[in-house]
Amino acid sequence: MLTRAITLPKVIVLLLVLCGVFPIPPLQHIAVAQSLSLYTPYTKISVPPGESIDYSVDVINNGGGIRNADLAVSGLPEGWSYELKSGGWTIEQLSVLPKEKKNISFKVQVPYKVEKGTYRFQLVAKGASSLPLTVVVSEQGTFKSEFNTDQANMEGAANSTFTFNATLRNPSSEEQVYGLRAQVPQGWNALFRANGKQVSSVKVDPNQTQNITVELDPPDQLGAGKYKIPVVASASGMSSNLELEVVITGSYNLELTTPSGRLNTSITAGSNEKVELLVKNTGSAALKNVEMKSSAPVDWTVEFQPAKIDVIAPGQHAQVVATIKASRKAVAGDYVTNLEARTVEKTATASLRVSVRTPLFWGWLGIMVIAGALGGVYYLFRKYGRR
Repeated sequence: MLTRAITLPKVIVLLLVLCGVFPIPPLQHIAVAQSLSLYTPYTKISVPPGESIDYSVDVINNGGGIRNADLAVSGLPEGWSYELKSGGWTIEQLSVLPKEKKNISFKVQVPYKVEKGTYRFQLVAKGASSLPLTVVVSEQGTFKSEFNTDQANMEGAANSTFTFNATLRNPSSEEQVYGLRAQVPQGWNALFRANGKQVSSVKVDPNQTQNITVELDPPDQLGAGKYKIPVVASASGMSSNLELEVVITGSYNLELTTPSGRLNTSITAGSNEKVELLVKNTGSAALKNVEMKSSAPVDWTVEFQPAKIDVIAPGQHAQVVATIKASRKAVAGDYVTNLEARTVEKTATASLRVSVRTPLFWGWLGIMVIAGALGGVYYLFRKYGRR
């Protein structure tokens, strides 16, 4: 009966096995392969660049004894990274009781700079089981965020503040915190504002934008020229650069004084007094359309000749004569007249102290009144003093 049950094909296979053509796998390996398995429901998914995929994987022991699973990843694309965790720990091996299962977290990080396409890799329990996984990257990726401005070039004086409006876009599928910095030359100041507040970093939601204001303040005495300022917004795994250009035309500085440097004079009430003024350009850029203004006591007048200066070259000055007329009712004392030289870019002021004298007529009149009073007293004394 046994002889009849053995057919010719089986005899051939048996002979091949005995001859060593077909090796017999160790029974222990067969048992392990049958007893351990890996399972996750999501074996093929589609994600954008920069996505973090968190697989929940069950390690199942179908056998009758405790099994140790040595875990590894095979075929992961270059530039991708992974992490295996269970119970809050990073693991490489897991022990599973008979007829039980253990859950592990298998986290795969897709890089931002990645080609669009299909990628395959495996989670492996060495010598026991493997779990094939497929990830479809839905679009072409890049490691750069989008940092743009409509106006990257500004021109002005060194004592100006240059304000640039920029937009930062987060192209990833996760919230990003971007650190902001500007590589400014020595002596410059740079600050960033978002939502009206001064910041050094900004939080940008996935696939969203954030408006950022960049303020650049060069040194007041900076020479004319072009200055390029790199601005960087960087987050974990990606960054973006924005190059701004500031063209300095020079510095604006204005000084108002007198040839002697003294800012005081004297005047008689109701009369005029001429004061010579110097309007100096102490900056490195030309000053145009310089207007002269004043603020004087009530009923006083101040006239300038000239009242407007077309241009003052750097390092040069212009002479202006201020004619001050005091009120006839002004009493003796000190008064302040404020003088001003003004341009669109800069204003200079000087406070002139004016001492008022009374007219000579009133002085003589006062003397005569006093003399008359003394004469009257003397007369009365002479007439009635002997009685």
